[in-house]
Amino acid sequence: MARIATTRSGQNILLMLVIMLLIRVCRPDCSKDQEQDHDHEQEVWKPSLLGYLPAVKLLLVDGHYYVYRSFFAIQNLSNSRGEPTNAIFGFTKTLRLMIKHLQPELGAVFWDEGLPEKRMILQPAYKETRKEMPQPMVPQLDFIQSELTALLGFKNISLPNTEADDLMGCYTIAACKKNIDVVLATNDKDLYQLVGPCVKVYTTAKADLVSPKDAFALLGEAEVTTKWGVPPNLIGDVLALSGDTVDNIPSAGFGRKTAAKLLTEHGNLDGLLANLDQIKSEKTREKLMANRPQIEQNRKMVELDCDTPLPVPIDDLRIKPDYPALLAALEKCEFKSLLQEVRDDAAKVGTVRQAELLL
Repeated sequence: MARIATTRSGQNILLMLVIMLLIRVCRPDCSKDQEQDHDHEQEVWKPSLLGYLPAVKLLLVDGHYYVYRSFFAIQNLSNSRGEPTNAIFGFTKTLRLMIKHLQPELGAVFWDEGLPEKRMILQPAYKETRKEMPQPMVPQLDFIQSELTALLGFKNISLPNTEADDLMGCYTIAACKKNIDVVLATNDKDLYQLVGPCVKVYTTAKADLVSPKDAFALLGEAEVTTKWGVPPNLIGDVLALSGDTVDNIPSAGFGRKTAAKLLTEHGNLDGLLANLDQIKSEKTREKLMANRPQIEQNRKMVELDCDTPLPVPIDDLRIKPDYPALLAALEKCEFKSLLQEVRDDAAKVGTVRQAELLL
């Protein structure tokens, strides 16, 4: 009996130690990145933001946007071989921050792979004004797409002659039908049309933060309506009137604020164009009449094509970082504090798995 009691006592002590270890391991890391000279995102865990977490399930990332942003935000970063690593560093930090902030179970990174034929037929000059990719970014983008994204635990998703925002729209609608909440990590204007009860936009832009001390914000219907002056379902109508200089979609002579005001007064674009005789301003009425074909064409240009079958099932998008391979890849880039952060996370994951086996 004494031996049995001693054994049970030892098991209880071991169980308590395992539980304490799990609490320590799973506690959010509040340390700041030590590579402040090259860091464009501050790692801050805000307890006040924990209210967002239940809404996060599927994270959809606009890959090209974050590669470009990282490349231009971080300057003069390369390894000892002279190979530029600024976009790689920024992209890695950004995706890891998203995981830390949002704790999603599922995720994917989406890439543009050519332009849709129907948009090019409507407006042959679509995106014609975009500058060529800087040469130092080319090998970094190739590495990010071919290796890094998968090592960080995300699936790459793209299709020929398809834009990332259309694919992200397809996955958003499919996820909402399965009662899966979606977070869109993007700066693409067109994707704001998707915001609704199960869709939010992730942003770290200072203008969108509730407090300057916040690390990020999730923009829902109320926040997007405040930002645009119209609800999300009317953003496409706003862009039809205002155009989009980024994509080289011509304006019909209206700014975003004026467009939002007109749409609010008349309900939507169809209501506006159907009641031109009720517009008091003769100048505005004439401008709408003269540019009506352009406005209607613009509306088709900014409409998301969400009818494409999903190339990868949503259930296959579980985020699973490959820590050994990720560490090997980052060592070649010769990062310091970032490499240590990943080592620490890998150790935590290994400790948690060992503890689970003991329970």
